[in-house]
Amino acid sequence: MNVVGDGTEHGNGGADEPGWDVDPDDESGVAVVAAVGRQIKAWREAAGMRACELGAAMGYGEDLIYKVEGGRRIPRPEFLDGADTVLGAGGKLAAMKPDVAEVRYPKKIRELAKLEVQAVELLAYGNSSVHGLLQTAEYARALFAMRQPAYPQDEIERGVAARMARQAIFERSPAPTVGFVLEEVVLRRPLGGKMVLRRQLEHLLGFGESRNVTVQVMPMDREEHAGIDGEIQVLKFRDGTAVGRSEGAFGGRPVSDPKHIRILELRCGMIRAQALPPRESMAFIERVLGET
Repeated sequence: MNVVGDGTEHGNGGADEPGWDVDPDDESGVAVVAAVGRQIKAWREAAGMRACELGAAMGYGEDLIYKVEGGRRIPRPEFLDGADTVLGAGGKLAAMKPDVAEVRYPKKIRELAKLEVQAVELLAYGNSSVHGLLQTAEYARALFAMRQPAYPQDEIERGVAARMARQAIFERSPAPTVGFVLEEVVLRRPLGGKMVLRRQLEHLLGFGESRNVTVQVMPMDREEHAGIDGEIQVLKFRDGTAVGRSEGAFGGRPVSDPKHIRILELRCGMIRAQALPPRESMAFIERVLGET
C-alpha cells in the first residue's frame, strides 16, 4: 500500500483517510473548492466515467471522488494533475492548482499572509516561541505537534506549509524592513529536541547578514520590560496606514486606529531599546548555540 501526499491511501480499494476538509466558515474557500469540484464532475461526466471508475483509474477511493466533486474536500495538486490526465482535460483542471493552493491554508493565515505581503515594515515581539517568519520547517512542525487537542498529521503538515509560504516576504523586491525581538528563554527552550533547536539557532544567525532584517534578544536579567503583557506585532503599509495587535492591549484584537498604533509603536520602541542591539544579539545567539 502506498500513501500519497493528499492523505489518501492507494491500494486495497483506495481507502479514504481524513485530509484537507473544507472549513465551512471560510466562505471564499468554500466557493473556490465547490467550483473546482463542479468542473471535475463535469469533465468526468463528459468522459462518460462513473466516480468509481475515475477513482480506480487514479488510484483513489470512490468516496474521495464524491467528496472532491461535492466541494467537501480540498484536492491536492497531485489529485488535479491525475484528474486532468485521466479525463483528458488538456491542462484545464491542472490550471486550477494556484486557486486551490491559496484556499488550502486556514482563512486567518491567508489574511495574515496578505497583510505581510503588503507591509513595508514589520515589527514583532514574541515571548513563547520563535516568530513564525523566522521558523525552520522542523521547528514549526514540532510546535504544531505539541498543540492540544492533538492535530492529525495531515493538519500539522498543512500548518507547516502555510507558515513556510508566509516566509516569501523575505524574497520580495523591494524588501520590507523587518525587526524581531525574541526572549532569551525562547532561544534556550529545546522545543522539538536539541537538534531541532540547534538548527533553528543556526537559521536565526543567517539573518545576521540581512540588511533589512534585524533580530534582537531580550536577556532574562532585565529588570524592566515593556513587553511583559505579551506578544506585539505592527505592520506598516506604503500608504501610511498600519495594523497591529498586542495580547495586552485593546482586548487582543487587531487595531488600525492611529492612536492605538502609536501606543503599540511606543511599546515596540521601548522593547527594542531594552533588548540587546542586533550585533550583540547575534553574538548572544552564537553563545547559546555553543551551549546547546
